[in-house]
Amino acid sequence: MNSPETPAIDFRRTQFLISAQRLDQAPDDTGAEVAFAGRSNAGKSSAINALTDHGGLARTSKTPGRTQLLNFFAVSDASQRLVDLPGYGFAKVPLAVKNTWQRHLEDYLRRRQSLRGLVLLSDIRHPLQEFDRMMLGWAASCGMPVRLVLTKADKLKRGAAQNTFLQVRRELAALEGDVSVQLFSAVTKAGVDELRECLTAWLTADVDDLADGPVAMDADDVATDGEAQKSPAS
Repeated sequence: MNSPETPAIDFRRTQFLISAQRLDQAPDDTGAEVAFAGRSNAGKSSAINALTDHGGLARTSKTPGRTQLLNFFAVSDASQRLVDLPGYGFAKVPLAVKNTWQRHLEDYLRRRQSLRGLVLLSDIRHPLQEFDRMMLGWAASCGMPVRLVLTKADKLKRGAAQNTFLQVRRELAALEGDVSVQLFSAVTKAGVDELRECLTAWLTADVDDLADGPVAMDADDVATDGEAQKSPAS
């Protein structure tokens, strides 16, 4: 849980700041920000809307790859930001566009000094796809902590969700990097508090403090919203 010294952040005050097609169009590289990445069907926008309790903050679309911009949101003020990275949709996107997105994503992850952590969203029914593993590799090479959020947990029964959580956690333990994992549902709001706690720690911590890693929500808490537990992969 947050220590008494950790300033509280009201994510419900989050507001849209600016969209950027390239990194040089982004806000000044100061303060602290956390980026959200995921395949276009991973429920990224729904997760951001649930996190901020704002149904229309991040645009949701049934068209994969529709959003091709870096979208910046101010949390308490412009010094603390959430960044919605372009959804990685494949079906009807030309190869040249895919390659451009990949360059922008890698450029952002490697060069953005204010970036404190990466929230990687993955559909619990199809976890750790190629894009997810690519992002984990980039983050590990940059020394960037990652919170792997298994979205749409409400789509599975409790036992199946727990089994998937444990399987993913075992796979992550064999990978390099600072990665924690949790279950999440934008529908039931399970995991919202744990994710807010993780982001608060990242946005308010000194860079050196991030080596301790965030906590991970235990699969047993998906319905009870209990206290988070640390993953062996963290």
